Amino acid sequence: MSMRAKSGRGKSVGDRRRQGGVRPAARGWIDPFRHEEIRRLVQEFGSPLLIVDCQRVRDQYRKLHKALPGVDLHYALKPLPHPAVVETIVELGGWLDLATTGEVQLAERLGIDPARCIHTHPIKRDIDIRNALAAGVRTFVADNPDEIRKFASYRDQAELLLRVSFRSPGAVCDLSRKFGCDPEDALALARLARQLGVEVRGLSFHVGSQAADAAKHVEAIEVCKALLAAARREKLGRFDTLDIGGGFPIAYGRRVADIARFCAPIRAALARLPARIRVIAEPGRYIVGPAAIGVASVMGRARREGHWWYYLDDGLYGSYSGQLFDHARYPVEALRQSGEKLPSVLAGPTCDSIDVIAENLLLPELRAGDLIVGRAMGAYTWASASEFNFFPKATVVSVNRTRGDTGTVMPVP
Repeated sequence: MSMRAKSGRGKSVGDRRRQGGVRPAARGWIDPFRHEEIRRLVQEFGSPLLIVDCQRVRDQYRKLHKALPGVDLHYALKPLPHPAVVETIVELGGWLDLATTGEVQLAERLGIDPARCIHTHPIKRDIDIRNALAAGVRTFVADNPDEIRKFASYRDQAELLLRVSFRSPGAVCDLSRKFGCDPEDALALARLARQLGVEVRGLSFHVGSQAADAAKHVEAIEVCKALLAAARREKLGRFDTLDIGGGFPIAYGRRVADIARFCAPIRAALARLPARIRVIAEPGRYIVGPAAIGVASVMGRARREGHWWYYLDDGLYGSYSGQLFDHARYPVEALRQSGEKLPSVLAGPTCDSIDVIAENLLLPELRAGDLIVGRAMGAYTWASASEFNFFPKATVVSVNRTRGDTGTVMPVP
């Protein structure tokens, strides 16, 4: 019987999810990343699993909030748009960064105050604008003349942040390649908005994902400071807001700078802004990346060219999709620790040769049913997974949502 076929009350996990079932546990706070708790959750809910620890979400949020005092943190839903995470952020007093109609609808279903949300996708369909406005969202992002013109019909309902591009070759994902205007074009866009009667509240930028250091943030803040002042002199709008994006790094098996140290130059640069400027940020990966693990089970094995190949029920088309799309390499380990460790291969379940997670891993000899854990798998994993070859996505289990809650299956939004 497969790991997914049986669960605590004789119903499959799929059945419980279709019913929207919730399974609260009876014990106090737990650490779900400990081996014995991982085994317990798999026994209860099957595999593959994505285990989201809301306490670690809180810890990450608080560390970043402390490192950037006075900055309003808008959690970017994109890396993990799960209700448990969204509600945890809002309970902490956080804000939300929405980018699609689906994300707007999720926030609406959860009863989130739309005043705590901004819509940051620089390129939108008219229906996306109307859906966000209908939900009560008022602040949007634009980065070119065509996009600004879309708001002429909504000038009495919407306000804009102009996104400025700062190319960052050192970032793992250079987001300014796809979005943002050149700094020298920002004032011209503001003038167009004024002509159309569209209110511009300020500027935004995003230096890219997994920034190596804060130098590009500092450069962008200094340039935007000058642009904000110039726009105020021309009376082009209120220009009282600066969105510094995200890019705060996490460790994927390699050390990165402590967040307080990473943000020190950013704090210094922000201190030089006029006091009237409201500063916001869009953290995503930093909040949820370390807060979840992926758990897969060995479906079978084969001896090939002197190495054991272990075939898991999750892979590159599933939770490990971030290795393709996000350039991440997740630290993986076997829960079985005994035995000589030999070079091994971990492969995903699909009938596709590209679906190989890792090679030359030193692992003990595994058997069907043994568990493999991927660490730091909260960001761009389950969110970008598919059901290619009809292998289902991992079930998401959120724990520590409140004190005394240790395992709640959340239906997929």
